[in-house]
Amino acid sequence: MQSKKEEMNGDFLEHYFTNNANLKSEMRQITYENGGTVFTFWSDLGVFSKNHIDYGSKLLVETILEKRKKQNLKILDVGCGYGFIGIVLGKLLNSEVTMVDVNKRALHLCEKNRKENQVEGSCIESNIYENVTGKFDLVVTNPPIRAGKSVVLEMLEKAKEYMNEEGELWFVIRKDQGVKSISKVLEDTYKVEKIATSKGFYVMCAKSC
Repeated sequence: MQSKKEEMNGDFLEHYFTNNANLKSEMRQITYENGGTVFTFWSDLGVFSKNHIDYGSKLLVETILEKRKKQNLKILDVGCGYGFIGIVLGKLLNSEVTMVDVNKRALHLCEKNRKENQVEGSCIESNIYENVTGKFDLVVTNPPIRAGKSVVLEMLEKAKEYMNEEGELWFVIRKDQGVKSISKVLEDTYKVEKIATSKGFYVMCAKSC
């Protein structure tokens, strides 16, 4: 196992949004329950929040489920990791979900988790939107802040190109990671609204102007 110091090292953090063929594998399972539905997720070294469900991702999912009751949506999860956000939303909203990530290990886990949790959709290797086609009702992301602000802004600003006319972009970012400055930039593209805050995390919803 990596020490706390090693986990905070930039080289290790890079694994969340890149590929490292030499990284060892230590598979583990994580469970999550919502409204009586139990989800099981396989995780591993080299993926984001490998030992537990990230609080920001959990807050994002539960806020969307509370505020948006529509079913049978087309959902796009950008930077999906092992699939927590897309899989929970896909199952509980009875929707088809497309999940994309640049990390091949994360995508392998995501596909395994999608099948085991019986969610309709697909997991696609894509550098942000590079291999994404079609339009979606809901684009969701917990963006990889440590990949850099330019990457985060590309994920958020270009989402509009893949949203239906009434589509929505939902994302979560910590206050101390620049949520206010990022939201300010997005106001040139979207109508941006703060939906929920908890423990320093902001859940934001953006709609086309």
